[in-house]
Amino acid sequence: MSYTSMGRLTGAVYLVVVLTGIFTLGYAPSHLIVKGDAAATFDTISNAMPLFRWSVAASFVCYFAFLILPVLFYRLLYRHGPLAAKLMVALAVTSVPVMMSSLTHKLGIIDIVSGKNGLIAAADRPAAVMQRLYDYNDGVFVATLFWGAWLFPLGYLVFRSRVLPRLLGIFLMLGCLGYTLNFFGPLLMPGFSQTTLSDLASIPSSIGEIGTCLWLLVMGAKQQPVRAMSGTD
Repeated sequence: MSYTSMGRLTGAVYLVVVLTGIFTLGYAPSHLIVKGDAAATFDTISNAMPLFRWSVAASFVCYFAFLILPVLFYRLLYRHGPLAAKLMVALAVTSVPVMMSSLTHKLGIIDIVSGKNGLIAAADRPAAVMQRLYDYNDGVFVATLFWGAWLFPLGYLVFRSRVLPRLLGIFLMLGCLGYTLNFFGPLLMPGFSQTTLSDLASIPSSIGEIGTCLWLLVMGAKQQPVRAMSGTD
């Protein structure tokens, strides 16, 4: 497979991650969860169970694709920094078992709402569903640290190798810092997630990740000589 074709394949897998991620972490929750209201959330999920099931299925697709994505980037970039490439794969892949484990809470919600879990009384089901959503969100929160961490070695390799525009590499590295800020900020300062700084911190990663995805999908990757490893940029 040519370097350009490998780049487009990487972009296609990245697009799967981006689209399923937006659907499962953004669109579906906004239509299913009523913040702070267990009864309303239970009713909404009950009345929109197909959407909830699709969001769970899309999550599994997302994280399976996210297992493949760093391996493809490794193939593209390892010659320009083997240690950074290995670190990139390790950080990305670590998030997958965290999220797969968290998804068991959503599978539990399906059982509760459908009545398959006979251990929970009908009156207690809304609270049980909300508790599982909290547990799932805790898993997502932990995973965000790794979703940000892998962007730094990825951005470094993109910047160093020039297989993509170097500006994208800068945004990816800044995206790592943004994810880190949005992880430790809420952990150390309650209410941080509602601040303007939290919103601003997420912008570089959005530009870097979506930009990298689209560039690879349309343009592919530009092969560079291995001499880029020597530091002669």
